[in-house]
Amino acid sequence: MQKIIDLFFKFLELLVVLCLVAMVFMVFGNVVLRYGFNSGIDISDEMSRYCFIWLTYIGAMVAMREKGHLGVDSLVRHLSLRGKQVCFFLSEALMLGCNILFLMGTWQMHELQVSNVSPVVGISMIWVYGIGYVVSVVMSIINVHMLYQLLTGQLAEEDLVVVIESEDTVELPTQAPTQMPQGGRP
Repeated sequence: MQKIIDLFFKFLELLVVLCLVAMVFMVFGNVVLRYGFNSGIDISDEMSRYCFIWLTYIGAMVAMREKGHLGVDSLVRHLSLRGKQVCFFLSEALMLGCNILFLMGTWQMHELQVSNVSPVVGISMIWVYGIGYVVSVVMSIINVHMLYQLLTGQLAEEDLVVVIESEDTVELPTQAPTQMPQGGRP
């Protein structure tokens, strides 16, 4: 099962790269065509915008799995084990609630988006905004899994603080000060 999950997230990472490459080619190619040849590709603006929407949401799923989202841990680090558990539970439960609201909102907008057609490309807008289904379900599964691990005692205390240290805050080894020669000049 873990291998399937890993393959799924590798596929998502590939989609992020493909969206980014497509955006670069469409936007750069359109700029070159407009300024160099006084022409352009009509669909490039619209499709690059759609790629950006998908890239953002798919990247959010990948970042959530890798615990790469921003967070503030200055309070949580100073709490007891029980306090960390309560904060972790509240955090995951609130994210799960937001994902459920996101799924419900996507569902409520489904009928409108199916009948709404993009102006240039002519595709149904559900192909653009339907990513909300995928994102909300995948992120909800991650939240439920984390809550399950917490409630069954599978998480260690260091797992309850999910903020990954920035390279700016990592302590570097200090060098021994060099001795100054007599007279105070090196």
